[in-house]
Amino acid sequence: MHISEGVLSLPVLASGAVVAATGTMIGLRKLDSEKLVSVALLSSVFFIASLIHIPIGPSSAHLILSGLMGLLLGWAAFPAILTGLLLQAVLFQYGGLTVIGINTATMALPAVACHYMFRPLLKKNFFSMSLGAFLCGAMSITLSALLTALALSFTDESFASAAQMIVYGHVPIMIIEGFICASAYGFLQKVRPEMLLATQET
Repeated sequence: MHISEGVLSLPVLASGAVVAATGTMIGLRKLDSEKLVSVALLSSVFFIASLIHIPIGPSSAHLILSGLMGLLLGWAAFPAILTGLLLQAVLFQYGGLTVIGINTATMALPAVACHYMFRPLLKKNFFSMSLGAFLCGAMSITLSALLTALALSFTDESFASAAQMIVYGHVPIMIIEGFICASAYGFLQKVRPEMLLATQET
């Protein structure tokens, strides 16, 4: 889901930077010492999981795990994802520094949105919990792909076909991440229920 440097227009880059900065500030304000270890752990998992890229036009497809991060961290997903993207840009030149704002926004904003959309399902029975976690994982990728496509489309109409390719190319990843999120949430509920406290945030 990384957008490369030199692709997007200045207004799109600026909009992404504003969203990323705002989300990161909110995330840092909500971040306490008890959640810090979870943020560091999930940021590391995000960093490693998204290193393997399959090029799709001006973007790429790879595991993101943003839904799981949103589910477990809430707004803290913003600084966690930003940290992972910054390390990837500096160490491996994935994405880039000028697009780090828009890349953070397209991944973290859907993660936080899904956290609030599907959180009510996590408070019911096992089937409802599994469904909520699956939808959080799958829909976060769906929304991220759509936001990435919109960012490209707003930059230049000639990117329309590439934008469609990005959405279609991420369909398998949507399903895979849904199952990963549901499995991880169920596992953590059994062995580390304290990591699920963010799912109860208001």
